[in-house]
Amino acid sequence: MDTLETAAPRLHDLKATPETIQWGAFDAATEPVCRIRSGDFVTIECLTHHAGDAPDLLMDDAIRRIYDAVPPDQRAPGVHIVTGPIHVEGAEPGDTLECRALSFAPRLRYGSNFLANWGLLHGEFGEQERVFIYEADVETGVARAVFQYAFKPEQPAYPGMVTPVDAAARMPALKNIAVPLRLHFGTAGVCPAADGKVSTVPPGPHGGNVDNREFIAGTSMHYPVYRTGALFWAGDTHFAEGDGEVSGTAIEAHVNATVQFILHKGSVTRNPMLDTPTLWMCHGFHEDLDEAVREATLEMIGFLVVKWGITREEAYSLCSVAGDLRVTQVVDGVKGAHIAIRKDLYRP
Repeated sequence: MDTLETAAPRLHDLKATPETIQWGAFDAATEPVCRIRSGDFVTIECLTHHAGDAPDLLMDDAIRRIYDAVPPDQRAPGVHIVTGPIHVEGAEPGDTLECRALSFAPRLRYGSNFLANWGLLHGEFGEQERVFIYEADVETGVARAVFQYAFKPEQPAYPGMVTPVDAAARMPALKNIAVPLRLHFGTAGVCPAADGKVSTVPPGPHGGNVDNREFIAGTSMHYPVYRTGALFWAGDTHFAEGDGEVSGTAIEAHVNATVQFILHKGSVTRNPMLDTPTLWMCHGFHEDLDEAVREATLEMIGFLVVKWGITREEAYSLCSVAGDLRVTQVVDGVKGAHIAIRKDLYRP
């Protein structure tokens, strides 16, 4: 696999506006909002669709304009706000687009964790949805809950629904608890191969709502390209998340991310692969978690055969004796799993 050589990299500033975001869909028919070359840097404003959980804390004027500009019936077929698409010069189907995450910074200090009806244990809690609002302290690297309230809308809920501020309903939450910050992309990826509007909810080979909490600054996600120009979107950013994302959400928050895109000619894996300073991580996706686990393991086996020149049987052995198999998320319809292998196992 070859890296495409280009001229000196440029820096692009991609703001989130009604003209540069999509709400709920990846769609190849969308006109690119930014055109770049391999090696270029892009600062992307990424928004959460949970700003309505505490509009007094999670909205500024620009965010309100976006919420006002997109009617609820046009927030479909998924739920996430994604910024893009970004067209990468020279990208063609069969290539690999590397997205290097360089930095993440909160746009606003607050984020929302929603105990949702699609969460793993919704029935165990009387089918009562609940909101926890957290405040990020970047200096100390933690987030703390500032209040919670029961979510009881007077009308059927919809993506981005704004809940009126009721100070009396806001109760204290999680006293003496500090959650380490891990700012990352929840949803990011290239345009899927399918035509039309593709939901942002399920992850897939294109990436999308992968929800890997390890996709932090200093790591790279490698995406298989399906469309000319790749067409990259990002959004659904988080302050922190646990593997599994069992309540249905992470700490959903607005984050400004700076990334670098590197185009590689040829493919790495069939699914997105995360490259950290110490690990390779391959992903699997399926409605059945067992099948997602199986797919992730097969992806890693295939990758190690090419990367380290070992046999499939040898790679299978390594996955069993040195691979860390994890649940990425279990709440997006299509479940996710990933397996991690330490890079330092290879010592030529």
